[in-house]
Amino acid sequence: MMRRAILSALVAALCVSGGAAQKPGKLDTAAQQIPQNQAVPREAQTPAAPSEVDPAKMAAPNASGDGKIPGSALVDSKKYVLGAEDMISVLVWRNADFSGPHLIRPDGKITVNMLGDVTAAGVTPEELAATIRDRLKKYIVEPDVTVSVTTVNSKRYFIQGEVNKPGEYKLMVPTQVLEALVNAGGFRDFANQRDIRIMRGHGQRLRFNYKDVIKGKHMEQNVYLEQGDIIIVR
Repeated sequence: MMRRAILSALVAALCVSGGAAQKPGKLDTAAQQIPQNQAVPREAQTPAAPSEVDPAKMAAPNASGDGKIPGSALVDSKKYVLGAEDMISVLVWRNADFSGPHLIRPDGKITVNMLGDVTAAGVTPEELAATIRDRLKKYIVEPDVTVSVTTVNSKRYFIQGEVNKPGEYKLMVPTQVLEALVNAGGFRDFANQRDIRIMRGHGQRLRFNYKDVIKGKHMEQNVYLEQGDIIIVR
């Protein structure tokens, strides 16, 4: 009996000492963290969630309310009168078949797909857009049409003589003689500023006294230029 009790005590003591040396347990969570100065392996990184796409931004290109087409000339679509050789762009919203560039022919017309010939010369871009819109109602419900001038070729004036920048100028907006001279960079040293001539069609010859006009005198001389006018500074 005494021997059995001693053996039991020895076995119990060995179990206690072994358990202390190899105590099982969970690893400390903090010990699993990667030090800040150690790079995180690529495969361990959490991929970022893809950003959501706004369907409204995918539906159609940006359409500004000003009716402008990129690359269009700086003309007033309500006032500029189209003419032969002007280059225009017709944009029908969401209908590429009816959209595209057009050169106004010498007869003043353009040809639009399925609409045939449409008179363009003699009207403003806004009026032409309204005409095309009305004719497209046979094929499209509430068509949205924009006409923009990309190149002005039908209207121009010329300045010759003693100015800093003689040459041809596009008549894109209503322009008076004084403004045209400013566009030409002013006068050269020996220019006769009191006797400037404007040659106009049908044999008309107009005179312009720059010295008077800048003093507010005889302002009736400061006329609006017309297609083909030639300003001569001697």
